[in-house]
Amino acid sequence: MASRATPRKPLVICARRGLLPLHLREIWAYRDLLVILAGRDVKLRYKQTALGVMWVVLQPLAATLIFAVIFGRFASLPSEGSPYVLFVFAGLLPWNFVAGTIQRAGNSLIADSQLVSKVYFPRLLIPLSSTGAVLIDFMVTLMVMIALMAFYRIQPTAHLIALPLFLLLAVVIATGVSLWVSALNVRYRDFTYALPFLLQVWLYATPVAYASTLVPERFRALYGLNPAVGLTEGFRWALLGHATLTPSLLGVTVAASLASLLSGALAFRWVERSFADML
Repeated sequence: MASRATPRKPLVICARRGLLPLHLREIWAYRDLLVILAGRDVKLRYKQTALGVMWVVLQPLAATLIFAVIFGRFASLPSEGSPYVLFVFAGLLPWNFVAGTIQRAGNSLIADSQLVSKVYFPRLLIPLSSTGAVLIDFMVTLMVMIALMAFYRIQPTAHLIALPLFLLLAVVIATGVSLWVSALNVRYRDFTYALPFLLQVWLYATPVAYASTLVPERFRALYGLNPAVGLTEGFRWALLGHATLTPSLLGVTVAASLASLLSGALAFRWVERSFADML
């Protein structure tokens, strides 16, 4: 007599609950898709453009020349012993990377709404791909920085070996803020219009065109809570060999960066539950 087969329990697919874990193993499993999304972003950005990647060079150079004329020549702001053009360009390197990542990641989920609502993959990959795409732009502008240093005959110092660490810090800051902005932009579309204004305010609150020594001493501790301050000073210290970077400022920057990354990932996971309904 044939034995009866044990009935199988039905497979139930349900939404994940809770904020943790962040499912980093799943993100690693989809790393090939992350590379594909980043490459697609780069191709679409320069498609049907006459100058192509030259825009990556022209934009920071134009901003540097404007700052050099207005703040360096007319206002005669100090540049901590370096040529003012190098002083500003070294500050624009990390700033453009952070700001560019946030701008692209902020609207990434809305731009890929069809992909999000129809195909399953870790949604975190979409804003993360913006970081990878802007990283290519950073490498191009870094070559321009090296050329400018050669033009002004500025020799790199041993501090240069710390540049990859500060680049990693820039990635952490940009990713953390991007996760916040991309998640909130899905829920509140006001961020689409507010983001350019907020980035402009953040730029003037960061020592890109001026030295942080111009900030009064009594406000330095509060000013240092801006993670872009320590990041900018770190890049100048690594590239030019001197800056007003202190261990306490670096510690605050690292702590604020890690806090933004963790909180941004948690906020993203929270809003992710209803992405398909809101997009």
